[in-house]
Amino acid sequence: MGYAMKNNNRLGRRSLLAIAGFIAMLISTVSQAQLATNIGVDVKAMSMGHAVTADPPGIMAVHFNPAGLAKLHGRQVNLQFLGVDLSLESKFSAPPGYNVFGYSDDPIVCNDAPNDGVDYCRDFKTASSSIQGVSLYIPFLNDTVDLPPGPLLAGPLPSFSIKPAGSKFTFATATYLPQAAGFYRSEDDPGNYMGKRVALERITYLSPSIGYQVNNELSIGASIGLSFQAVSLEQDFRAPNQLLGFARTLDESICAPFKGESNIALDLILFGICRPEEGLGPFKNLASLDVSMDQRLSPSYNLGVLWEPNDWFAWGAVWRSESKMHLNGDYQITYSKAAQDTINGIGGSATGALALAVLGIPSRVGEQEVGQVNMDLTMPASFQTGIKIRPTDRLQFNIDAVWADYKQWDSFTFNFDRSSTMLSLARLFSAGSSATSLRYPLNYQSTWNLAFGASYDLTGRIQLRAGYEPRASAIPDNRRSPLVPINEAKFYSLGLGYKWDKDTDIDLGIAQLRSEDNIPANSSCAANCTGIDNLVYNPYAGLDIKTKATINIVGLAFRTRF
Repeated sequence: MGYAMKNNNRLGRRSLLAIAGFIAMLISTVSQAQLATNIGVDVKAMSMGHAVTADPPGIMAVHFNPAGLAKLHGRQVNLQFLGVDLSLESKFSAPPGYNVFGYSDDPIVCNDAPNDGVDYCRDFKTASSSIQGVSLYIPFLNDTVDLPPGPLLAGPLPSFSIKPAGSKFTFATATYLPQAAGFYRSEDDPGNYMGKRVALERITYLSPSIGYQVNNELSIGASIGLSFQAVSLEQDFRAPNQLLGFARTLDESICAPFKGESNIALDLILFGICRPEEGLGPFKNLASLDVSMDQRLSPSYNLGVLWEPNDWFAWGAVWRSESKMHLNGDYQITYSKAAQDTINGIGGSATGALALAVLGIPSRVGEQEVGQVNMDLTMPASFQTGIKIRPTDRLQFNIDAVWADYKQWDSFTFNFDRSSTMLSLARLFSAGSSATSLRYPLNYQSTWNLAFGASYDLTGRIQLRAGYEPRASAIPDNRRSPLVPINEAKFYSLGLGYKWDKDTDIDLGIAQLRSEDNIPANSSCAANCTGIDNLVYNPYAGLDIKTKATINIVGLAFRTRF
């Protein structure tokens, strides 16, 4: 993506629904993908259910608890390799009595032949949506690339550390992916109204870190993460709502006898509503949206402490700071023929043009509009603390408690490159908005969850590992959607550590994150609300939605001293 700025760039002000729709989708992309963080940062930590604050995993203590760096000696290198398979599934079905202003022939859930002359559905079906593969945003190309179907392979992701002989200081840096999510769907997938192509990633490319051994029992540490953040979204847009149902009634009932005729009197009386060749309807695609934003340097920091009073017990804690960003990017809106015909047809009538002018809507719209947009985004701070217990020489248990400050996501505000009459109109729908900004409420909540890990030293060379992490959801029930359906989730993992020689360790790990959700009709105003004021954004208004997300991960790590 990343459209170059042109001299005639104007803020898209001809479709409140399209602008606000892309904002709603972008919010869902950022917020829900954020909830899938830390899944594949380190192979050993993954296999222990991420309960490693009191048992930091080698050099990747940079992320999990930099105080653990003090336990490393000499010069070390760590190479991580990951394979990730992502599956997102959604099902849409019509509950009893389903209709939008009397119409129920929604092609997503209706099995009837299209344009059969009947405005109600005689044969309902359950529609299924699934992704085809993984999408990645490439920083240097400023574009999103669709990878071939199958697992995503990443690596080697390197990290390095050094502790001079006799020193109490350890210095390190690491490259890792604290956040990564992306997918694409087929052209005719019913889920395209909740993301046709999505890519969100945070790449920490440099993380200067230090660990200090205060004494034999206590260590402290700190790290600075220098990261690249990007969000990219392409999707179709529709709005099954009572207002568009009424527009279809006008087009098919009142205007039908006058199609193809030029009737000045009728234009004056009906404000040109009957002029369009193709009218609007609740189940028609209104526009296609394409947006990308990024920030090349996004700093953050981690602070950690590790206390190991004896061989069988340890306690650790880490504070991961919030990361404040100012994302900049471009968007493009491509309007459907129905949307163009309707606005241009009404604008071609004297009374229609006057009505549009009163509403602040231009009397003509082209096929495409491009513009620039930016937002201030804060990735929430988090705190993690835990203990390590060794009841026997071979057996170890880890328990962590994790807190994430999602409550600060009360709302997001988007700023546009110039004043717009449509944004002025948007202020009626969103308190706190202005002529050049739009505020979107979220009302998210901070979360606590536990994480559990266990290891068993089978031999002097082989260690078996297992982990479990039940993740809480920060998204209220009335804001859930099938865009990236990771809400309450269960994380399961197994792993193996093999000591190749006195300087070299190999870690293997497999893990699965699973999340299922049920969104009954009219229960979430980010997906399927039916109120007349819920135009933005409920593309599956009145439908029951079920979602299932599964992320399978396989990892290999090679660590050695040199």
